[in-house]
Amino acid sequence: MATDGGRPGPGAGSADPPDGLIAVVRDVLAVVPAGCTWMLPVADDTARVTDFRIEAVSGNDGDVHGRGASRIGELLSELYPSMVGGPLWQLYLRVLATGEPAELPGFRYQERRAGVVTDALFDIGVHPMRGGLFVCWQRLDEDQRRLERTELLGNLGWAEYDLRTGLSKWSPGMYRIFDRDPVLGPLTRTEQTALLVPADAGQAEAAWQTLDSGAGSDVTVRIRPGGTVKYLRILSDVARDADGTPLKIYAVVQDVTARVDSRSEIERLGDQLRSREITAIAEHRLAGQLQSLIQPVPREPVPLPGLQAAVSYLPAEKAVQVGGDWYHAQALPDGHTLLAIGDVAGHGLEAASGMAHLRFALVAWLSIGICDPGVLLRHLNGLSRQLGITGTATIAAYDPATRVLSWARAGHMAPLLARAAGTEELPLPRGVLLGAADNARYPVVTVQLRPDDLVLFYTDGLVERRDPGDGDLLDRVMRTLSEVSAEPGDLTLKRLRDLLPAAGPDDDTCTLAVRVLP
Repeated sequence: MATDGGRPGPGAGSADPPDGLIAVVRDVLAVVPAGCTWMLPVADDTARVTDFRIEAVSGNDGDVHGRGASRIGELLSELYPSMVGGPLWQLYLRVLATGEPAELPGFRYQERRAGVVTDALFDIGVHPMRGGLFVCWQRLDEDQRRLERTELLGNLGWAEYDLRTGLSKWSPGMYRIFDRDPVLGPLTRTEQTALLVPADAGQAEAAWQTLDSGAGSDVTVRIRPGGTVKYLRILSDVARDADGTPLKIYAVVQDVTARVDSRSEIERLGDQLRSREITAIAEHRLAGQLQSLIQPVPREPVPLPGLQAAVSYLPAEKAVQVGGDWYHAQALPDGHTLLAIGDVAGHGLEAASGMAHLRFALVAWLSIGICDPGVLLRHLNGLSRQLGITGTATIAAYDPATRVLSWARAGHMAPLLARAAGTEELPLPRGVLLGAADNARYPVVTVQLRPDDLVLFYTDGLVERRDPGDGDLLDRVMRTLSEVSAEPGDLTLKRLRDLLPAAGPDDDTCTLAVRVLP
């Protein structure tokens, strides 16, 4: 029996595992992606188990502190002092004494230390193994948080309907969408049908018939919970058994009321433009309202994962109509950042409507987890074909952990990269205009960024003028970027925005500049 600092077994006369076995267990667990540890008991001179020493850990992301293999050889009481004597500690002692495996579902671990999530939830499984304990744990709270944040940010919910039992399962987002108390449980199919606006009942029935045929369904219907009308987009699919018999229906529901209301507001403002003769000042004001409604431009730089971003939108000096320039910058649930900029061909309400369709569609696809730049551009191209519009766009995804920027383009100018007083255009991947061809493909390329790098996404109004007297504006912009990147700091983006060329007389200009944080 080992004394303090040794590797004892669970009872009198137990022997330490041979070093060769310990090495094998460590090698095996190191390649296991799940959360597992193997630990041996530590006993005092009376053979009473007083602690546990970690001998092997799996190759996952580590514990709540982010510690991985560094825990090997450490005592459990020193690593997790709040665990000593608690329910999990007692479970370890019982399994060690009885040799029977056990589970502890919903174990809540609380830590009072700076830099650590103070409250974490786990499912724990404990098995006796070679004189010690093999512990498997699955963290639950982070998965729940990701799901809840995704549903909340995207106004989403998911539902599962069992065709055999008629029972439904709802996520928290569904109760929020239907303004229903979760204590009451999901609505039945009959109750959901009763909430439909009567004019949309036919769409719902058509969706059921589509599912019966084996295809997925995508419909937008109106419901009236609590007297208010909501627009819901419902994407459904059916699961079948080996004989093809439908068993379950899975659905993702998104509340798109705000988008529909915004589109209605745009149409209302468009009617004003077509029906009234207004002065240039009034028309400029209305155009500004439209742009602000579709894509508000923040006055100050905004923080994003690993980045600081600044946006500017400059309307053309001579044009009083709304343009088709647009941008988007968003933190994604997985910790990445999505950056996009584009330009729908033309001016006026048609261009503004096309721009609104593309931007709102991009937001919707992001909300259901479509984040690959090439895939997003393929979807935008298909939508542009349906709408009969053309345009250019660049979409990029940034990983703050690796500082890798992955991007693709559809006929758009390459972003400019400024680093330590030098500026260059990123190499252009292939990519045709949006709306130019069916089934177009948009390859994704990557670039490794560094701290304090500047990346500028822009529309052609920044560098193109009909009057050749302005000279080479692209060269001027690149010189400006080089000058600003020579002295990086917190005010970099504000300085850049002040130094870029002013709006041209004939075309709007949109810029999205990002600085890589140290």
